[in-house]
Amino acid sequence: MTDLANRFERIGLTAEKAAETAGNKKLGPVLASILDHAGVSNEVVPKAIGVLYYNLATSGNKVLTHLAYLSKEIASERLRSTDQVTAAIKFFERVTGDSFDTAAYEEECGVGVNVSDDDAKRAVAALIDANAARVDADRYRSLGFLLGQARASPLLRWANTLVVKQQVEEQLAARLGPKDERDDPKLLKKKGKDDAAAPAKATGAAAAATTAAPDEPKLDPEAMLRAMFFEGEMSRLHKPGENPQTDPALMRAHLAATGGKVVTRFPPEPNGFLHIGHTKAINIDFGYAQVHDGHCYLRFDDTNPDAEEQRYFETIEETVRWLGFTPWKITYSSDYFDKLYDLAIELVRYDKAYVCHCTGEEIFEQRGGASKGPRTECVHRNRPIEESVREFERMRQGRYAEGEAILRMKMDMTSGNPQFWDLAAYRIKYTPHYRTGAKWCIYPTYDYTHCLVDSLENITHSLCTLEFRQSRESYYWLVDALKLYKPVQWESGRLNINNTVMSKRKLKKLVDTKVVRGWDDPRIYTIGALRRRGFPAMALNMFVRSGGVTTSNTLTDVSRLDYYVRQVLNDSAPRLFAVLEPIKVTIQNLPENHQEWIDVPNNPRDPAAGTRRVPFTRTLYIERDDFRTVKSKDFYRLTPGQAVGLAQVPFPISYVSHKTDAGTGEVTEVVVKYENAAKEPKKPKTYIHWVAHAPKLGSPVRAQTRVYSALFRSEFPDNAPEGWLSDIDHDSLLVRDALVEIGVNDHVASAKAALKASKLAYSSSLANPEHQSEATDAQLRAVEPMRFQFTRVGYFCVDPDSDLAGDKPASWKLVFNKTIGLKEDAKK
Repeated sequence: MTDLANRFERIGLTAEKAAETAGNKKLGPVLASILDHAGVSNEVVPKAIGVLYYNLATSGNKVLTHLAYLSKEIASERLRSTDQVTAAIKFFERVTGDSFDTAAYEEECGVGVNVSDDDAKRAVAALIDANAARVDADRYRSLGFLLGQARASPLLRWANTLVVKQQVEEQLAARLGPKDERDDPKLLKKKGKDDAAAPAKATGAAAAATTAAPDEPKLDPEAMLRAMFFEGEMSRLHKPGENPQTDPALMRAHLAATGGKVVTRFPPEPNGFLHIGHTKAINIDFGYAQVHDGHCYLRFDDTNPDAEEQRYFETIEETVRWLGFTPWKITYSSDYFDKLYDLAIELVRYDKAYVCHCTGEEIFEQRGGASKGPRTECVHRNRPIEESVREFERMRQGRYAEGEAILRMKMDMTSGNPQFWDLAAYRIKYTPHYRTGAKWCIYPTYDYTHCLVDSLENITHSLCTLEFRQSRESYYWLVDALKLYKPVQWESGRLNINNTVMSKRKLKKLVDTKVVRGWDDPRIYTIGALRRRGFPAMALNMFVRSGGVTTSNTLTDVSRLDYYVRQVLNDSAPRLFAVLEPIKVTIQNLPENHQEWIDVPNNPRDPAAGTRRVPFTRTLYIERDDFRTVKSKDFYRLTPGQAVGLAQVPFPISYVSHKTDAGTGEVTEVVVKYENAAKEPKKPKTYIHWVAHAPKLGSPVRAQTRVYSALFRSEFPDNAPEGWLSDIDHDSLLVRDALVEIGVNDHVASAKAALKASKLAYSSSLANPEHQSEATDAQLRAVEPMRFQFTRVGYFCVDPDSDLAGDKPASWKLVFNKTIGLKEDAKK
C-alpha cells in the first residue's frame, strides 16, 4: 500500500489523501488502473492533470467499459478540465456497448475546445449585450444571473471559470461605472419609501417607462439564493433527463410525469425540532427547485413511530413556511407503506433480500466486529426465496417479537463500502404509528425507504449532505435492483457552527433533562429557538446562503450569523429607551412637576420611520454602569467633574452628589444639575439613554428581560474532557426587571390591532399545556412585529410568555428576550 500511496502522491495528492485513497479497496485500484491506462508509472504528473485522473476514478465504476479511453483522453490533454471530465462521464454513462458516436462525444464534452482569455472576453461582451436590458435595470445584482448564463454558454462553459468571473465583473464595471446611490442599500430603501409615498405624476408612456428601484444589492436574499446555484458546484448539476437509467423507458415515463421540470424534496424525520443546519438543507432543497422553476416536496420520513409526535410534524411545516418556502406537495413516507411492502416482496423474489433471524450482536460480528476483521455472510442469506417470502409475511402478521426477525437486502459483504453489508430493509415495531395506527407492525428503514420514495415521487435531484456519500451506491443499487426510475443523489457539506451542539439526540437530551426549557429555548440553535430569540427569517436565510454550497465540510463561526441578524435588525427594528439595571437620577434644578415632551427618532438610520414622543421629567433612570463615583481617562459617561448628555435632550447633566445604601455601599441615587443656563453649553463627550419617572403617564413601563449567553463554555463542547454535558454554563440565563419608555405601548397596541384585523387572538405561551412549553406558531407570529433595538443595550424582542390581555397597557406584563448585543465601544 506504501508504493501505491507514493504513486498517488506523484500525481499531486497530499500524503494524507494518497494514503487514504490507497487504502480504499474500491477507489485505490480504479485510480491505479487509470494511471496504467494513461501510461503513468513513476513520473511526477502536474497537479492539474492529477486532479482529472482522481475525478475520473471517483466515478470510474460508472464507465468501466470506457475507462481506458478516458484515461488516454486526459493524458493526451484532449480533456483539460474537471468540467470536461464530468461531461465525458455523463456521456459514457448513457453509452451501451463499446461503440459510440465520436463526433457527439467531442461536441458534448468540448474536446479540443481551447478558450483563450481573449475568446472569453469577447464571449462575455456578447453575453452582456444580449442581456443589456436586464443588466441596465438590475445593475450589479445581475452578476449571478450572468454567471449562470455563462455556465450554459456552449463556449464559456469550457473556459477558465476564474477568467470568466473576472471578465463579467470588469465589463459590468466598465458598462455601469462605479457603484453609486442606485447600488447603496440605505439610499435604495429610502428611495423606495419616498417613491411609495410620493403622488403619481407620470401618465401614459412616461408611466410605462418608470421602473421601481431595484432591491438592495447588499442585503438581497434572492440574489444570494441565485448565487448559490448559478455559481460554484451546484451550477454543474445535471439537467432533468440527463441521469442515465437501466432502461430508457424509465426516463421517458419520468419526463412525461414531470414535464422536464426539476423536482426536489426536503425529507425531515419528525422526531424533534429542526436546527439551524436544516436551514441550509431547506434553502438548498427548496431553493434549487425555485430558481429552476421546479417543484419541491416536503416529505416527512415517518418510518420510526417510537420517536414521532404530532407537534414535530406541525412545527416542521411551520418552520419551512416561516423561512419563506412553500411546499409543492406535503407527503409522508407512510403514504407509500403498501407500495413499499409490495416492492420488498419483489426484492425477495429477485433474490435480492432475505429474512434474517440473527441478533444485533451477531450481525455486528458478521460485519467484522470491533476488530474490523473478516466479514461473513448470515446463515439465513441463502435460504430459499419462497421461505423468505413466507417469513416476511409472518413478520407482517406479528408472529415474531421485536428483534427476532428483520428483512435484509442481499448486497455485497465483500465490498469495502459498509453501506453494502446487507443493510436492513424492514424491522418489527409494535408501536402504533401516528398516521397508520396499528395497521403495521413492520416498518421500512431509512436505507430502504428513502431512495424508493425518491423514485416514486420522480425526484430529479436527491440533495443531501456528505455523510450520505457512501449511501449513494447502495441508493443506486436498490432502485436498479427493482428496475425503477433512478434519481441522482448529490452530496454537499453540512452546516457546522461552533459554541453549540446540533445533534438531535443531544438536543433532546437537553430538553428531557430540563437543562433547557424546551425545544425553543433561546440558548440552543433549533430554528424555533432562534425564532423565539428574535432572529429574523431573512437573517437565517442570508447566513446559510452567504457560505454557498461546497463539497467539503467546513466550520462556520457563529459570529457570522450574528452579523446578518444585526444587518437586518439595524435597518428594521424601531428604537426604544430601556434601562436594564436602573439607578435613580434627580435633576435638582428642575421643579418637582417639571414635564416636557421630547421627540425621538424611531430609527436614526431611516428618517421615514418617523418619531415618537417621550416625557422628560425631574426624576429619571439611567443604567447603573453609566455612572462612576471616580473619574477616569477611559470612561466618558457621568462622573464627578464630567458631564454627560442625555439622548435627544437639549442640555447635558452634571454631577452634584450621590447617595448610597448604608448596608451595601451601593449607589442608590445620583443628584445632578441640568446645564440649561448657558446658551451654548460645552458639548459632552458622549450621550446616554434614560427613562423618565412619570407615574401619571405610565412611565416607566416595567418589564422582565431575559438575557442569554452561550449555553456552553467552550467553542467545541464535544471535546470537553468530561463530556459535552459537563461544558454547560448553568448561569447562561440572566433574568432582570427592566424599565422601558412608554413608547413601547404604542408598538404593542399596533401589533395587537393588526392581530385583531387578521381575526387572530393573542394568547400567552404560559397558558400552554404543561407538557408543551414551546410557543406555538401563532404565538410566535403574534409577537414577531415587536422586535426593537434598546438604544445602547442591544436588540430585544417580545417573548410569547408576555401577557397582553386587555386593552389597557397597565394590565400588560411584557417579557423581552435579548436577541443580540450591539457592536459598540465599551468605553462609550
